[in-house]
Amino acid sequence: MASVEKRTRDGRVTWQARWRDPDGRQRKRSFVKRSDADRCVTGAEHSKLVGTYVDPDRSRVTVDVWAAQWLGGQVHLKESTRVRYDGLLRRYVLPRWGTVPLAKIGHADVARWVGELSASGLSASSVRHAHRVLSLLLALAVRDGRLSRNPADGVRLPRISSPPKRFLTHQQVADLADAAGEYGLAVRVLAYCGLRYGEMIALRTARVDLMRRRLEIIESATEVAGRAVFGTPKSHQCRSVPIPRGIADDLAVHVAGKAPDALVFTAPGGGLLRLTNFRRRHFDRAARAVGLDGLTPHELRHTAASLAVGAGANVKSVQRMLGHGSAAMTLDVYAGLFDDDLDAVAERLDAATADARVPRSCPEATVTAITQRETGS
Repeated sequence: MASVEKRTRDGRVTWQARWRDPDGRQRKRSFVKRSDADRCVTGAEHSKLVGTYVDPDRSRVTVDVWAAQWLGGQVHLKESTRVRYDGLLRRYVLPRWGTVPLAKIGHADVARWVGELSASGLSASSVRHAHRVLSLLLALAVRDGRLSRNPADGVRLPRISSPPKRFLTHQQVADLADAAGEYGLAVRVLAYCGLRYGEMIALRTARVDLMRRRLEIIESATEVAGRAVFGTPKSHQCRSVPIPRGIADDLAVHVAGKAPDALVFTAPGGGLLRLTNFRRRHFDRAARAVGLDGLTPHELRHTAASLAVGAGANVKSVQRMLGHGSAAMTLDVYAGLFDDDLDAVAERLDAATADARVPRSCPEATVTAITQRETGS
C-alpha cells in the first residue's frame, strides 16, 4: 500500500513516499514538501491502474546507451538507412542528448533543440531527419516501459520548401541523350521508364525482357561508406516497367552478347556506374551543353511521369511504373500533372448537362385526317 512518512534527520524534515511497483517491489523517494510526496504516490498508483507505470530505475538510462540499443535492433532497415541514422545520431542527437537520462528529456527541451538546429543554418530537411531519429528511439523507450510518453511528439518542425519540379519535353530528352554520348541510352531509360538511379545501375541483362518489352525491377544499388551495396528497391516495391519500342530496340543491341547476370549500364572501365562519377563526367556536362544546367538524374524520373500522363496514362499506371506504394502517393507528388484530366471531365459534364436541358427539336408528328365536312368545303 502506498504511503507518505515524515522523516527528521539532523533537524531537517523530509517526506518519504513509498509504493510498490507492478512487480511487487518496494519503491521509495524522498521530498522536501509533503505535497510533492503525495503527488508521487498518487501518480504511481494511478499509473499502475491505467497501465502507464514507469520504473524510475529504467528511465535513468542515458540517451547514448539507449541509442546504441535502439540502432542495434533496427534489423529491418536497409544498410544505407542504418548508416544514415547512425550519422544523424553522431552529428546532431548525441552531442545534445547523449549524457541526458531518458526521464530528463522534456517536450519543451526537444522543441528548443529543434529551434537551435534551425537557427544554426541546418536545412529544414536535415532538422526533420534529426528529430525523427530522436523521436524513434524515444518511441521505443515508451514501448519498453521506460517512458510514459514520447516527449518528441507534437514538436513543431520547420517546413520544407520543395522547388518546382522540372519536366522535360520529348525534344529536350532527345537533345540531352545526344549530348550524353555513350550514356544517351541510360538517359532515355531514366526519362521514359521512370527508374530511380539506383535501380538503373543495378539492372541486369536477365531482367530486360525484350519479347514483352519490360524491365523487371527487383534490385537497387547504392553507395554506403564508399562501397556499393545491392538490395531491394525503395520500400521493397518490385515491379515490371514497360519499355517504349524504340528504346527496346536500342537495348537489344546494347545487351547483345552480355551474360545474364551482367549489369546493363556500367562505368567506362566496367563495374558499378556510381552517381558521383556519372554526374561529374557525363550527365552534368551534357545538361549544361543543352541549356539544362542544374538538372539532376532524379528529375528524369519526374519527366517520365509527365510524359506518361501526356500520353494518356492514368494515375494507377503511373503509380505502377514508378513503384510508388499507392496511387495516393503518386497524386501527392504529381497532382498537377492530372489537371488536364480534371478539365476534360468538367467539359464532358458540361456537355452532358447541356444535352439534358435542350428539348427535343422535332417531336414525333401526329397526322390526323381531315374530311371535307370538317373543312366546310
